[in-house]
Amino acid sequence: MGNIPFAAQTPVNIRRVGLRARDGNKLADYYKAVLGLQEMRRDGAVIGLGAGDREVLEIEESKAFREDDPSSAGLYHTAFLLPERKDLALWAKHISDLRLPLEGAADHAVSEAMYLTDPEGNGIEVYVDRPKEAWSYDGSSVRMGNHRLNFQSLMSEIGEGDVWAAVPDHTVIGHVHTRVGNVQEAERWWNEVQGLDTMLQYGPQAVFLSSGGYHHHIGANSWHSRGAGARELDRTGLNYVEFASRDAAADSVSSDPWGNEIRVLAGKA
Repeated sequence: MGNIPFAAQTPVNIRRVGLRARDGNKLADYYKAVLGLQEMRRDGAVIGLGAGDREVLEIEESKAFREDDPSSAGLYHTAFLLPERKDLALWAKHISDLRLPLEGAADHAVSEAMYLTDPEGNGIEVYVDRPKEAWSYDGSSVRMGNHRLNFQSLMSEIGEGDVWAAVPDHTVIGHVHTRVGNVQEAERWWNEVQGLDTMLQYGPQAVFLSSGGYHHHIGANSWHSRGAGARELDRTGLNYVEFASRDAAADSVSSDPWGNEIRVLAGKA
């Protein structure tokens, strides 16, 4: 599998995320400049961006879309998983060189992560995993924390002459974190309809679920969206989350209890 992260080797994993945007060109330019994604296709108002030969982000533009409501159900953040710790260090230096302020950074025990927000208000996480062998558990629950990121240790990964050129070929979307109206209802839906396993219940307002023992492919929280009803589909933000599944018998499209579209591609790695 080479440098493909563990998150993308599980029986079910995230292949692509779709976003709705009022200004697709501006948003695509942001992801190209800030993350180093490459434009892979353009079809009218739709732009596909990726890393290597993998398309990971699709942006659909319409001036008719209304601005996303952060208190509604929808996207909390899309998490771009880099293959190596050195990649995260180089990206952090790249962001510093661009003079773009981070909105957060954390050591989550299973991973090291940094956060920002794109021009249309979509949350972004850029992260690297620690080896699965280094994760710890309480019974079947993986231990994840929210500690200060050790930037000095991270930046020690960079050697003389190392520079950020573009996002590495094996970059994937490791997980997607969603806003929901009720965490327990979200957990039941992901367990029963999509077959994901609960990896951690983070109090009553967040849950993390995955396939194949990954720490999480999906996060669901109600921190700002408790009690939210069905998502208004003319809003910017999340359009769909697309999974690849080695076990599914056929492609499928469904919606979570808040109308977020979930696509599954059958027979894919």
